[in-house]
Amino acid sequence: MKIKNIGLLMVAVMLGTAAFAQDEDEKKPEKEHGFKKENLFTGGTVNVQFGNRFTSLGIGPYFGYSVNKYLDVAAAVNFNYTSERISDFTKEKVRQTIYGPSAFVRIFPVKFLFAHAQYEFNFLKVKYIPGSGFPNEKYSTDAHSFLIGPGYAGGRGEDNKSFYYISVLWDVGSNINSPYKDVQNRAVPVIRAGYNIALFQGR
Repeated sequence: MKIKNIGLLMVAVMLGTAAFAQDEDEKKPEKEHGFKKENLFTGGTVNVQFGNRFTSLGIGPYFGYSVNKYLDVAAAVNFNYTSERISDFTKEKVRQTIYGPSAFVRIFPVKFLFAHAQYEFNFLKVKYIPGSGFPNEKYSTDAHSFLIGPGYAGGRGEDNKSFYYISVLWDVGSNINSPYKDVQNRAVPVIRAGYNIALFQGR
């Protein structure tokens, strides 16, 4: 819980810094507004989670638009696989295959740091392995998650909107079926890294 609170504090500080930077930017001469194809971007994320008896691996392609130099928005698709050992004394496990749509925003108070907020609605195919000679159980469910946290962007600048990034996120939602929480409903840190590609940069 303390780690999650630290993440929330870091995001709040970054949002405050972004608001100050935007206020300063408003003093500069206005530039033309409207849709710009050079602001379109795509990319992909690889995410990993490691916790107490918990492992998760996943990928997430996305497509988005830079509203301005401080704000990116995007739609994404998530694919994840998780495995959790429920007990240290038995072979009892839960395995999940997860997929679903999501949307996120990134706020950049400075060019190399960002605050990330992402909503996901995932479909889960769950396999419960008792590990005591009993047959396995399978069922399907769904869950929504709200992930927030700080991130670092390398190579990003005024004239370069393609960059690599890494972030650490926590699910601050309350859904007990969230794939980003363990069997005790504790948020497990999600480490995500990937590359952001500007589609029409310089055209």
